[in-house]
Amino acid sequence: MMECCHQLPSDFSMEERREIENLKLHKQDLLDDIQKLKWEIENVMAEIQDFESAEENKVLERGKQFSSGKKKFNMDPKKGINYLVENSLLEWKPQTVAEFLYKEEGLNKTAIGDFLGEREEMHLQILKAFVELHEFSDLNLVQALRQFLWSFRLPGEAQKIDRMMEAFATRYCECNTDVFQSTDTCYILSFAIIMLNTSLHNPNVKDKTTLERFISMNRGINNGEDLPNELLTKLYESIRNEPFKIPEDDGNDLTHTFFNPDREGWLLKLGGRVKTWKRRWFILTDNCLYYFEYTTDKEPRGIIPLENLCVREVNCTRKPYCLELYNPNSKGQKIKACKTETDGRVVEGKHQSYMICASTAEERDDWIESIRASITKDPFYDLVSVRKKKIIKQTQQD
Repeated sequence: MMECCHQLPSDFSMEERREIENLKLHKQDLLDDIQKLKWEIENVMAEIQDFESAEENKVLERGKQFSSGKKKFNMDPKKGINYLVENSLLEWKPQTVAEFLYKEEGLNKTAIGDFLGEREEMHLQILKAFVELHEFSDLNLVQALRQFLWSFRLPGEAQKIDRMMEAFATRYCECNTDVFQSTDTCYILSFAIIMLNTSLHNPNVKDKTTLERFISMNRGINNGEDLPNELLTKLYESIRNEPFKIPEDDGNDLTHTFFNPDREGWLLKLGGRVKTWKRRWFILTDNCLYYFEYTTDKEPRGIIPLENLCVREVNCTRKPYCLELYNPNSKGQKIKACKTETDGRVVEGKHQSYMICASTAEERDDWIESIRASITKDPFYDLVSVRKKKIIKQTQQD
């Protein structure tokens, strides 16, 4: 029956019959090729889907790594940057790192300030690139400082402050060439404005700076000449009417306390009741030593008032580079201090003395010097005093 269905008409010649059979065979070959192509297309599409899925996974993984790097940065800036660079998530170039610090969301402003203040050559180049990302043209000095000090939190160490404010003064004078006669003038006046902000808006400062005193303290800083009273009055009123907006300000008065500290950094602290060493972020300001579990914490884990205390270098069998806070007049008694328990309760400290460990001998000595100085001095005044002496000397030489 099948053969009957496939029989060709009897009037076809033998040649025509062969041609038709060849066409049938060719048609089957084409159908086979089409089926092979379909299979190949399906395989290619599967490979593309696998590739896209793998790429999506890579993107997700890199996103997770990047987020992890930012968290590491907030905990320890140098380690965070190293992690990002080692995982090819950030180029170790001044401009690239500066843009990361300036534009990336979610970075802790304290960590940014700490990283920018380092003295290594690469950090100095990054600081320069970071400052150059700010546009200060046609801004008065207070407006420029508001912008600058919002992009990070000014560190507590005098040398770091000096480097960062020097970079700011240079950039401001580049953007506004006809305002000051030298960057030294801009540098000194910037510090005067920051100190004015602290004087007028820190509740711990009782003796508030008046306009007359502000003008008087800035006499002769413009290469031996006085700045216009109208300029100084405008700057004074701007700060009096609106304090600097402090990065990460949550409305807590403590933010005023931690703005422009004398010194800050990671140290190890020996426990009072349980004798274990724990890494803590220390801030020295207003004759108090505060310590935090993380730089991002809003509230300190402990507060050590330095009144009646002394500090000294000590040798410790387990840890090198130690210093001790102690009360020379009350040996054997607990130091008046407080700490926050894990459940949020504030309790009295249990230390008769505080044993603290730095990472190097230089760092230990710097902390000892800063603690001794913080009781009676404001580090800003020393920086400004040195720069004023420089201007006076240059004026006399001219």
